[in-house]
Amino acid sequence: MLLGIDKRDRIFGPEHLAQLRELGEVTLNEETGNPSEEQMRALIAGADVAITSWGCGALTERVLESAPNLQIVLHAAGTVKPIVTEALWQRGVRVANATEALGQGVAETALGFTIVSLKDMWRLSRETAAGGWGDGSRVREVYGLTVGVVGAGRAGSHYIKLLQQFDVRIVLYDPFVSEEQARKMGAQKLELEELLRESDVVSIHLPSLPETYHMFNAERLAMMKDDAVLINTARGSVIDEEALAAELRRGRLFACLDVTDPEPPQADHPFRTLPNVILTPHLAGAVNNGLRRIAKGVVNDLRAYLDGRPLRGEVLAEQMHLLA
Repeated sequence: MLLGIDKRDRIFGPEHLAQLRELGEVTLNEETGNPSEEQMRALIAGADVAITSWGCGALTERVLESAPNLQIVLHAAGTVKPIVTEALWQRGVRVANATEALGQGVAETALGFTIVSLKDMWRLSRETAAGGWGDGSRVREVYGLTVGVVGAGRAGSHYIKLLQQFDVRIVLYDPFVSEEQARKMGAQKLELEELLRESDVVSIHLPSLPETYHMFNAERLAMMKDDAVLINTARGSVIDEEALAAELRRGRLFACLDVTDPEPPQADHPFRTLPNVILTPHLAGAVNNGLRRIAKGVVNDLRAYLDGRPLRGEVLAEQMHLLA
């Protein structure tokens, strides 16, 4: 395991380390902080499997020289871009990440935002604390509405799965998902502009790519329904924040933003003071006990690899340009 002891203890419990030891000999990094290239060389020496996470550096040719038998890298985090190199692919090393575990947390957060925002709980809580009571005129149930999902990756697809418990119409924009695939997921595929015009809730689940930069611009935000809820648990760069702030000042929309661009927003950013914005500090994916779900996914993928079964988190070289 290349990750430092501080990160390891946050992600992997004693039970996960015990499970890994049942599958093979485990070498642990007993240092804190992010490992240097030299530390990575020493830790990975002779390994068949490497476990990485946030803060681990790139698996360069120099690092890989120490592990000629390396077969698979299990990344106990989301994006693998900080660790993957061309040398890794050239050696035929397989790579898997924990985006499924992270996506579940993101989807659950998006669902929480959906329910609480439609119920108007944010405003009602403030007004009740100030002495008010019972003004539920703007409350909406998660019933008979249209929920738009933008992006059907791990998080978006799990959000759709969670929404199956509610009597709502689910619509999806994802150019890489066919109409038939969308139907099997329980959603109706629409173009983005159509989705924006028809949805009462829009939940964004997109990677940060050149193609998605400011995808939610002034023109598209203006297409959204009055009183629609916009949820972003993906990446702040997909929204033109100046354009969103302008719409929010008009009081047309309600936004729940777990991510901004940059993070954190400036102290005087309008998102910090507008009454129709909820800001959370990029906590949707996995926090505290939720990190254990990542460890479970790593152990499960290692078992799958050893058994010759498909990996839940496998990342292929040809997918890299589409990933966050």
